[in-house]
Amino acid sequence: MSGKTLTRMDLSEAVFREVGLSRNESSELVERVLQLMSDALVDGEQVKVSSFGTFSVRSKTARVGRNPKTGEEVPISPRRVLTFRPSHLMKDRVAAGNRS
Repeated sequence: MSGKTLTRMDLSEAVFREVGLSRNESSELVERVLQLMSDALVDGEQVKVSSFGTFSVRSKTARVGRNPKTGEEVPISPRRVLTFRPSHLMKDRVAAGNRS
């Protein structure tokens, strides 16, 4: 594992190089796409990216947890959590280490 993280700037730079938009337009495009995805998730919608995966929000109910150190019961409040489920193609690509 290389330890490198893909950032917004990296995505903008890739759009700049591959699509030919200006750097500002590339950055705005990436920001807009991420904003649309975020807004959809906040509204409880799923975000499906073909050949990549599905982002969704799950509602978890309140439950009783336990402090592993003391064994004391602790209430866990209800909350919404973000989940990602990779597509089969993405799983296969990652397993094979295929970059194309």
